[in-house]
Amino acid sequence: MAVKKLKPTTPSQRFRIAPTFTEITTDKPEKSLLAPLKRTGGRNSAGRMTVRQRGGGHKRRYRIIDFKRDKHGVAGVVKTVEYDPNRTARISLVEYDDGEKRYIIAPEGIQVGQKIHAGSGVAPEVGNSLPMAEIPLGTIIHNIELRPGKGASLARSAGSYAQLVAREDKYASLKLPSGELRMVLAKCYATIGSVSNADHMNEQVGKAGRNRWKGKRPRVRGVAMNPVDHPMGGGEGRASGGHPRSRTGLYAKGQKTRKKNKYSDRLIVSRRKTKKKK
Repeated sequence: MAVKKLKPTTPSQRFRIAPTFTEITTDKPEKSLLAPLKRTGGRNSAGRMTVRQRGGGHKRRYRIIDFKRDKHGVAGVVKTVEYDPNRTARISLVEYDDGEKRYIIAPEGIQVGQKIHAGSGVAPEVGNSLPMAEIPLGTIIHNIELRPGKGASLARSAGSYAQLVAREDKYASLKLPSGELRMVLAKCYATIGSVSNADHMNEQVGKAGRNRWKGKRPRVRGVAMNPVDHPMGGGEGRASGGHPRSRTGLYAKGQKTRKKNKYSDRLIVSRRKTKKKK
């Protein structure tokens, strides 16, 4: 999974860094696993805009992903590696021995024809899903549950992974992509390996129109507005706008947003690393 730098045959191609899609094996999704995906354009049920910079974009259909991996004791064969317009990672179609088909988040290095398993007692190999109580320490994992049976919540986007660093009593300690060290119940399931399409972070859109295809509309800076439109607007000349804040006046930087006494605070061993001001 790599990216390619295109020849500057047009102004928009000059800065475009695109995925190669070499890992994709088909462009036709499994019809039985598709669902409609309605667009809101940032409007609520009353038709009023509540989220700005949304609208338009190409029509999409949702791919139903198996985040629970609760098909225990039944082997599955990887049939395809596919593009999913709704997420950054690639997805794989798995056909199980009983004939059922499901989509999963494709791990890095998964191959068509590979057999995968889920459940207690399976081997800790790429693509297999098993409880963290049975995964060797130091293993790279993704699609991690926070509550048993709930389905994967952590490390689901392109290139993401966590590392199982310790186990104590009924808890497993994980080092998350953010650098946070936290405990999760050891009977929660996780999938071996890292998420595919790690080069997603190196892509460059190249032109504004490509963002419009994604349903993203232009964003006007607050400092370019008038005072009636934004707290950072107005001023003589090019004013800085003061402390960065939202349109409703909430500070954008430096203000803590995490709830006090959140239930999961006791499970966090060390907080994520933040960039220090120079």
